[in-house]
Amino acid sequence: MSDKINNIIEDLKSLTLLEAAELVKQIEEVFEVDASAVSNTGMLMMPTDGSTSSNEQLEEKTEFYVTLEEVPVPKKIAILKVVRSLTGLGLKEAKELVESTPKIIKEKTSKDEAEDIKVKLEEAGAKVSIK
Repeated sequence: MSDKINNIIEDLKSLTLLEAAELVKQIEEVFEVDASAVSNTGMLMMPTDGSTSSNEQLEEKTEFYVTLEEVPVPKKIAILKVVRSLTGLGLKEAKELVESTPKIIKEKTSKDEAEDIKVKLEEAGAKVSIK
């Protein structure tokens, strides 16, 4: 870094909290920016009062995707029958779906229905995931 930048950094280190807040306010006014509008750096702020964050309250997942991950060859016919009954596909379409794993079987479904589908497919011998 240049000497000018190093000097600015050293000056910033010596500011009190009140002085730093005033500096931010002045930078916002002079450069017409909003310091509170930061980019997403992957840092998560946790509330200190023990409450949940507003994101956790708003983002309870309601839509799930059921994915057929793996179909063992000896269980293929049983799995194919279950896939046909769950999706309403014809024999040819269901066979193509089963043979092209990993493949989404059901999109945007409820958690209960996704779990029910997973149980049925796993009973037939398939490996299934819910996302």
